[in-house]
Amino acid sequence: MPLAYFKNEFVPLDQATVSVATHGLNYGTGCFEGIRAYYNEAQGKLYILKLREHYERFVRSCSIMRIDPGHSVDEMITQTVELLRRQNFHQDVYIRPLAFKADPVIKVTLEGIHDEFAVFAVPMGDYLPTNGIHVMISAWRRLEDNAIPSRAKVTGSYVNTALAVTDAHLAGFDDAIFLTESGHVAEGSAANLFMVRDGTLVTPAVSDNILEGITRNIIMLLARDQGLPVSVRPIDRTELYVCDELFLVGTGVQISPVTRIDHRNVGPGTVGPVTEHIHSRYRQAVRGDVPEYLDWLTLVN
Repeated sequence: MPLAYFKNEFVPLDQATVSVATHGLNYGTGCFEGIRAYYNEAQGKLYILKLREHYERFVRSCSIMRIDPGHSVDEMITQTVELLRRQNFHQDVYIRPLAFKADPVIKVTLEGIHDEFAVFAVPMGDYLPTNGIHVMISAWRRLEDNAIPSRAKVTGSYVNTALAVTDAHLAGFDDAIFLTESGHVAEGSAANLFMVRDGTLVTPAVSDNILEGITRNIIMLLARDQGLPVSVRPIDRTELYVCDELFLVGTGVQISPVTRIDHRNVGPGTVGPVTEHIHSRYRQAVRGDVPEYLDWLTLVN
């Protein structure tokens, strides 16, 4: 039976409900995280990837939004592990923590409103294809930090993502890539971006209105450990048209190679060797098959 941790207890997921008058529902005043757990069938073990780092980012998001989740990072880790243990998953899992303004108040403010915390988990495989996707440059621009901060996973800000990705799907693409207001590449609709040019892995800086991605940090570490140079710098739109390889990364999308952009092939139009190598190493690491990266993982007994 699907479960949630809500109002300080474990309850059936369909009972973890709120009023239609809830402030967070009406105004988007909430923060969330996306966390993955990977099942290693050979070991019979379920591993949560970068659990502490996700909750540390969650707390930072809540701080920006003046939300008190009511629990410490250690407490939320314990609750999440117990949630997965109770459901006895034997497959890959997506975990969704959420903190939000919970009072039924018709008033646009962040002050004087009660906060709630919840977390639930559901089975999830690949969010996007991993054998090559076709993306477009979106006409929608990435939100500016001084409007709604991209480094915070604010529920309301994902309207930006919904607009871009829906337009992409209706136009026959798999996903969209945002530009900043200044015209530099930011990220995918809900994922960070890497390109390979002349043997160097390149990704935009956090100052280009991107989410400070945990998977992004993992990819940079994996690349450097494999001796691949990494550059963090602004990327022009047309660089994506002439790069050797391109891929999106994030908790949801994991690593999704881009083989076509705006009806142009990326490189030869196939998954490139750098992308394939990093993807293979990532798949091994998140399932507990690479000893030097076991400290990324939290075991669910």
